[in-house]
Amino acid sequence: MAGVPVGLPAGIRLSDHISLGVIAGAVPLARVRKILAETGRASERDLPASVMVYYVIAMALYMGSSTREVLRCLLEGLRWLWGAEAVRVAGKSGISQARSWLGEAPLQRLYEELVQPIATPATKGARYRGWRLTSLDGTCLDVAYTEENRSKFGLPGVSWGESAFPQVRLVALVENGTHVLFGARLGRCAEGETPLAHAVLGALRPDMLCLADRQFFGHALWSRAVSTGADLLWRVKSNLRLPREQVLPDGSYLSTVYPSETDRRHRSNGLRLRVVEYRLAGIADAEPLYRVVTSILDPQRALGAELAALYHERWEIEVALAELKTQLRGARVVLRSETLALVRQEVWGLLLAHFAVRGLMHEAALQANEDPDRLSFSHAVHVLRRKIPHFAALSPSAQACPA
Repeated sequence: MAGVPVGLPAGIRLSDHISLGVIAGAVPLARVRKILAETGRASERDLPASVMVYYVIAMALYMGSSTREVLRCLLEGLRWLWGAEAVRVAGKSGISQARSWLGEAPLQRLYEELVQPIATPATKGARYRGWRLTSLDGTCLDVAYTEENRSKFGLPGVSWGESAFPQVRLVALVENGTHVLFGARLGRCAEGETPLAHAVLGALRPDMLCLADRQFFGHALWSRAVSTGADLLWRVKSNLRLPREQVLPDGSYLSTVYPSETDRRHRSNGLRLRVVEYRLAGIADAEPLYRVVTSILDPQRALGAELAALYHERWEIEVALAELKTQLRGARVVLRSETLALVRQEVWGLLLAHFAVRGLMHEAALQANEDPDRLSFSHAVHVLRRKIPHFAALSPSAQACPA
């Protein structure tokens, strides 16, 4: 459940290399203003729309603090630059009105345009034989219990009755080497991950190798993913019919999947794929046999044993989603928004905040010639939280500081 709101930390000793300009660097003010204009949300009220965009992102960094306290902290730098009355800290109702005016669209557009894979050739652990490694998965986030949230998002079923909170479902891709969550789509908790995944897979590119767990495999979704030009490595269920049509030198074999039994009988609309079977000897609770399928049909491009080992990199998205849900949002913390549009706005802000932190970590890893996995996400979040009161990159009006 949500924690008791607390005050934000006072400014203390700061890093020599890290500033909250990181957020403005990840989400540039010029881009914010452009999207606000394009979506018809630009305004210069007591709480300008550009300030509210950064406020929604800052909310994700301080889930345990009150909405008014988050705004006070964000505006502290502005008050120092422009005087005590330049931007006033609004009350809860004023903040809610400003967020409602802003709406979901600008945050979603910013996410879709800015949040992309960021690994460079120098990024350690981001590639396999030239492919950029990505993974597909989903999760659910608890939202505040209101009648609108319950009716719009739904209550997930549990062993006894229903969950205490409505949930929004999130499906996304992750760039394994940097943990950047991109291509995300949001939906009702009852909607299931597969329908959302059809839209998410549109973010794949031909240089990518996408990993996914067995609940995603199906003829339609596999076909959608293959059409992007990316290569795939997905686990499949043990009862899936995969006849051995051609055994390959590395022990893997070629097979064909069909959309229906009628297509199978007529050998129509089939999709050719390669199957790798393996066992995990000496591992407690390991299943008797694991099967993964891949669109890489030539074993010379990727040996079966390598693909079997590589598949377990899929857990990188589990780690990234844990960063989003636990280390950034806070364990068992409920999203605070009470309407459909503001819940979705808050989730886009959460994803943008995660992107800003991960971008910071990637830059630090490159400078230190380290794998980003070796850096602490929690520490990076802590640094940003300490630095926010000293952020003065936004003007109280477009006239005061032109883009």
